[in-house]
Parts: sequence; structure tokens; C-alpha cells
Amino acid sequence: MKNTIIKIIKRLFLLGLFLLIVIYACNFFVKKQAKDKLYANVNNVSVNKVGLVLGTVKYLANGRVNLYYKYRVDAAVSLYKSSKISFIIVSGDNSSEKYDEPTSFKNDLIKAGIPASRIFLDYAGFRTLDSVVRVKEVFGQTDITIISQKFHNERAIYLANHFGIKAIGFNAKGVSRRYGLKVQLREYLARVKVFVDILFNVQPKFLGKQIEIK
Repeated sequence: MKNTIIKIIKRLFLLGLFLLIVIYACNFFVKKQAKDKLYANVNNVSVNKVGLVLGTVKYLANGRVNLYYKYRVDAAVSLYKSSKISFIIVSGDNSSEKYDEPTSFKNDLIKAGIPASRIFLDYAGFRTLDSVVRVKEVFGQTDITIISQKFHNERAIYLANHFGIKAIGFNAKGVSRRYGLKVQLREYLARVKVFVDILFNVQPKFLGKQIEIK
């Protein structure tokens, strides 16, 4: 009985060690791919026709505005007003009538002074892979500036590179570790999922007809 328990403990230890190595490796390769492609200062960003804002919910469960959302809006406005991008695609989840990330972004971008004619909405950006692939296959863009927090931009850039898109990332302001701890922990698993999706050639849930940006 004792020997059996020891064997189980050893197997669990080895399994845990293997999972930690996988998580570390995935994180390493994602960060390495994005190195030298991330910008925090708007003055240093190269010019691209289109900025891709990755969606998130506007309000948290407690009713407060999601800071990840707020800072992405601020970052997109900063890029546009600095003439670093000419158009904005907002890609997010619109899986129901009561949940519409892209439209929330559009309304706040317009309030901040961005012309409505310069904003395009991608309602089928259910996850980062969908948003990245659709910006090429639906909106016809192969050179983009991705707008989100640093950790998210790193993952999106890795996916963009895999799908033949030349991407840079403009980092929206981050949040405190305490505020975003759950999101940051989940990000490690999301990076593992990137490689699983690539391995199994996962494609977006929807594509649809092309939309011209002009």
C-alpha cells in the first residue's frame, strides 16, 4: 500500500513538472516572438493603415468600468490622434443582443473624437485567434498595429506571425497585479492553447464576406 502511494505521488510530481515545463516553454516562445515588436510610447510606433483593438467587456460584475477596456480605448485614441493609424477595427464578442463588445468600443471611440467612418466593427472576434485571422481574411489587412495590454499583444503577435500577418503591438496601459491577477494567471494557459490551436489547425468560428477598409 505504501509503495503504491509513493508511486502515485511520484507520477503526480512528474506530471506537474511536465506541465510547468510546457507552460514555461510556451510563454518563452510567445514572448520571444514579440520582442522588438512592442511599443509603449506613441512617438516610437511606426505608421500602419489599420489598428486592431482586441475586445473585452466594458463593465465588470461589480458594475465598475473594466480598466483593461478603458485603457485600450485610450490607446487607440492616442494612436489615431498621433496619425499612427488611419482606421480602427474593433474585434470582439457579439454572441448575443445583450453582449456587444465592438459597439461599446465604437461608441466610446466616437465620444473621444474618432470619426465613425474610421471605425470598423468585427462582431465575430470571439477570441484572439478569430480576431487575428479575420483581420486578414475578412478585412484584407496584412500589416497591422494591435492594440491591447502587453501580455495580450504578445500572444496576438505570435498568432499574427503564424498566419502571415506583419504585426506590431501598441501596449495599452496595464493594471495592477492585484487588479488583474486572475487575467494574468489565465494568460499562461491561453499561451499553451495557442500552440494546441496551431497544432490542430484551429480556424475562426466564422469568416464571411470581405469588408474593404477605405
